[in-house]
Amino acid sequence: MNKRQKITIAAMVAAAALFAGGVLGWERISPSTKADAEAGEHHDEHPAGTATTGGALPIAFTDAQVAAADIQLRTAGAARLETFVRLPGEVKLNEDRTAHVTPRVDGIVQEVQANLGQQVRKGELLAIVASADVSEQRSGLAAAEKRAALAQSVYEAEKKLWEGKVSARQDYLKAEQEWHEATIAVQNARQKLVAIGAGSSGKGPFNRLEIRAPFDGLIVDKHIAVGEAIGAETKIFTVSDLRQVWAEVVVPAKDLEIVKVGTDAVLHSAASGAAVKGKVSFVSALIGEQTRAARARVVLENPQLAWRPGLFVDVDVVTGSAEVPVAVEKEALQVLNGTQVVFQRDGQAFTPVPVTVGRSDGKLVEITSGLRKEARYAAAHSFTIKAEQGKGAAEHED
Repeated sequence: MNKRQKITIAAMVAAAALFAGGVLGWERISPSTKADAEAGEHHDEHPAGTATTGGALPIAFTDAQVAAADIQLRTAGAARLETFVRLPGEVKLNEDRTAHVTPRVDGIVQEVQANLGQQVRKGELLAIVASADVSEQRSGLAAAEKRAALAQSVYEAEKKLWEGKVSARQDYLKAEQEWHEATIAVQNARQKLVAIGAGSSGKGPFNRLEIRAPFDGLIVDKHIAVGEAIGAETKIFTVSDLRQVWAEVVVPAKDLEIVKVGTDAVLHSAASGAAVKGKVSFVSALIGEQTRAARARVVLENPQLAWRPGLFVDVDVVTGSAEVPVAVEKEALQVLNGTQVVFQRDGQAFTPVPVTVGRSDGKLVEITSGLRKEARYAAAHSFTIKAEQGKGAAEHED
């Protein structure tokens, strides 16, 4: 072994000794000291300013920012909440203002003036039908009018003769009776035409039947085409006045004592979020065999035609009211780290305050714990604060 090899071996032994000493030294460090060291390494994983529900830090938000975000500030306080039961429902046509238009006689369609979805006025022309029945009745009316005119002439002549003592009273009375009978026949023929919706006017051919709208409304169904043969009971149009609609509500048996005629109700659209008030106008006396539930009806005024038949709704039937010591607007509630919070206004900042909620009437929510009375809080557009908090947390993580 030469001198160079001896130096190399000595260096390797020294390095091994240093390594072993380092390992033994680390193992002698107490567990608590080691934990503190590890905690120090991970200390920066939760930077200051990150809000948590256990000790949430205020989120800086100046008055100018509040105004720019259109955040509405409110004061928590006592309120009267209406209690209700929520039931499923569907908007339906008002059957009292819906008409199935039929021609009332057999015929052939000559013209169609109205289209599906068209708004029509009472008496507006919808279609023209050629009908042999109408032609026969109109010709019968014309003949009856001629007979009545002739009978009147005979009566007037017999009256003059009788007054001049030229003819017998019996002839005069007979002529009078025939005139009255002819007049009745004319009235009968006219009433028959009115019953089928055909006027006695002499305009156009005798077989012309004009189909007109029964009232102001919207054409919601149409089954008619030019050249089509239609029967007396064919439903060629359905016209409905949508300015007032019904909401059909499913009422479980357990809620029948609550839902009664005249009870106030609030309808909520799941599609648009809109709400409208109405009253229960009907509750079925029978329970469905399949659903084991009854039907109720709520009448809705619908001047803007926003509540369309077929729309599913949630119906809140008011059951009573209650006073609560602290309540906030529903829009004030936000979820932060899995916990419901209300953003309380503190100077130029908002502090997320964890809350426990109670009853709600759809607009106001009872606060049973967490937020003190008279506290100022963010209501409408409070989600902006949550977004700002999330953005701040993301910046700290970066």
